[in-house]
Amino acid sequence: MDINLARTFLEIVSCHSFAQAADRLHVTQTAISARVKTLEDLLGRKLFVRNRAGASLTSAGEQFVRHAMTMVQVWERARQQMAVPPGRRALVTVGCEISLWDPLMLDWLLGMRESASDLALRAEVGVAEDLLERVANGTLDIVVAYAPRQRPGLRIELLIEEKLVLVTTTRGSQAPQAADYVYVDWGSEFAAQHSLAFPELSSVGVSSSLGPLGLGYLLTVGGAGYFRQNVVRSHLKEGRLHRVPGAPEFLYPAYAVYAADADMAVLEPALAGLRQAAKGAVGNQQAARPSKTGNVGKA
Repeated sequence: MDINLARTFLEIVSCHSFAQAADRLHVTQTAISARVKTLEDLLGRKLFVRNRAGASLTSAGEQFVRHAMTMVQVWERARQQMAVPPGRRALVTVGCEISLWDPLMLDWLLGMRESASDLALRAEVGVAEDLLERVANGTLDIVVAYAPRQRPGLRIELLIEEKLVLVTTTRGSQAPQAADYVYVDWGSEFAAQHSLAFPELSSVGVSSSLGPLGLGYLLTVGGAGYFRQNVVRSHLKEGRLHRVPGAPEFLYPAYAVYAADADMAVLEPALAGLRQAAKGAVGNQQAARPSKTGNVGKA
């Protein structure tokens, strides 16, 4: 059976729509319908019921999901292993949510160069939902994400309890003003908490879905905004940014997600590397945080 038939089936299951599946796979909706018909003919069962709301699975379709995922996983694993360069025993592919890659992924790559030089590595950055779908269907080995949804067959491991902190370019600033506030979209949970803490900042002049972009803008023109503590620590130390006293902090943890039945002989070194990179980030945060004794002495 053509593996693209299984991929198409799973894409429709993911987005509940033939049209959206066509957009994601960059083919026409006619091609999607033809693939589904071919698959249904091969299996001798109807897999989808189409209506105005989209596409829903039949009982046969629900039974085929697990088999389709297994087929894609086996194929992708075989394809990846065939692409392993000489001198490396296996390939590990790791995807990271856009807002979490810096500096975690770079630290991981550098650490793996020393600790697991027998592994070939592939690092990708993307949207959490897409990355989690890929680890579920076997096209990624590990995903680093914020607040991943629990899915059957996947394991979720806490890597780092990151925080979002309010920083400003103006020393002694007490409260952010909408006119010079940079809002970064850190996800729905942050949005809800932020709205409760700062209802006056529900409408601001500049917003961004990418943390590094918002931080670069803030450092250039000035203002205030919430950013990951691990990322802004060097700017705080250099005096380019300052913490806003008394401002609430918001948790922004990073998790590693991988298949429960994964080959741990290959994945464990990569996971150990991620844990070490996360541990280093925590150590840097603690080193950048002044001690209570030091504050009293300076007072």
